Amino acid sequence: MKKLKFYAIGFIPGLLIVFFILNKKGASCSGYLPNSRVIAETLSKEFKYSEEAKTAMNTYKIDEKFIKDSIITTGKVDFDRSHAQKKPCPDYLIIYPEKNPAYEITFEKCEETMTVTSLKKLK
Repeated sequence: MKKLKFYAIGFIPGLLIVFFILNKKGASCSGYLPNSRVIAETLSKEFKYSEEAKTAMNTYKIDEKFIKDSIITTGKVDFDRSHAQKKPCPDYLIIYPEKNPAYEITFEKCEETMTVTSLKKLK
């Protein structure tokens, strides 16, 4: 029991110190989750749009800025309906917003480019 007390006396203040230091530097662990990694990799590539996606964008009056800044950046990747292991270009499905989704976007993420293959309005 004494060992546990000594451990806690050192561990808890150390944990608090590390927390405050990392918090001041703006560090976070959220970038390591699968959803965040897919989105970050996707946003770093050149965007292309299939004819089907362009038609849907015109129909729903959605521009490229809304797709990049809202749907992809804040959307949630549905890994159950995505094919992340597909070679050479995995395809993903993003729903936006996460609660009560209004849009569903499918895209292929290749080495150099990201191609939006479909866009659906759910409501």
